[in-house]
Amino acid sequence: MRILVVEDDLSLADGLVTALKREGYTVDLLHDGIYALEALANEVFDLVILDLGLPRLDGLAVLKQLRSDKSEVPVLILTARDALEDRVAGLDLGADDYLVKPFDVTELKARARALLRRSYGRAISEIHYKGLVLYPASHKVTYQDKDVNLTRREYSLLHELVSQPGHVFTRDVLQQLMYGWGDDVESNALEVHIHHLRKKLFPELVRTIRGIGYVVDQEES
Repeated sequence: MRILVVEDDLSLADGLVTALKREGYTVDLLHDGIYALEALANEVFDLVILDLGLPRLDGLAVLKQLRSDKSEVPVLILTARDALEDRVAGLDLGADDYLVKPFDVTELKARARALLRRSYGRAISEIHYKGLVLYPASHKVTYQDKDVNLTRREYSLLHELVSQPGHVFTRDVLQQLMYGWGDDVESNALEVHIHHLRKKLFPELVRTIRGIGYVVDQEES
């Protein structure tokens, strides 16, 4: 899963990126509101962590434009502005949650998990699919009650696909969700990860739609 952090405090930004990467997320970092809007217009993210006090274009303006563009990506606001009107303004413009600085990174990670869960329409923390259970808080995976060892990228890919059964992902979108700007990506990397998931779990898990992409089929009712 891919998160965009937009924060101009370099020390805080580096700490957030490190903490989120340890949780297994793909994380990209920007320090500027204009660049954030450009990135969000052209690439796919699962979550945006957005500071309000940004150079050139502040966080509220970024958020307003993002929602004007009909983007539904979850946004968690970080702000040193603890006045009620600032919090209300952010929520009214379409923010999904906020944290007032200083904050505990553990709380930020928990709020991020909750927003990601909500964005996929889930009320519970586990993801269940055909004998599979994913535990996003720990990145643990079981299949038929047995632990399955997945790499960080395998888990990320599995989470994206199983969170939206029936949704066809193009190759480009999946690669964007799995790899950040600084990552080296081999041409067949996605296919290798899908092969490993099928081998470690079951062959029918991910269906290839030739010329389009990949899908995890919806469970039959």
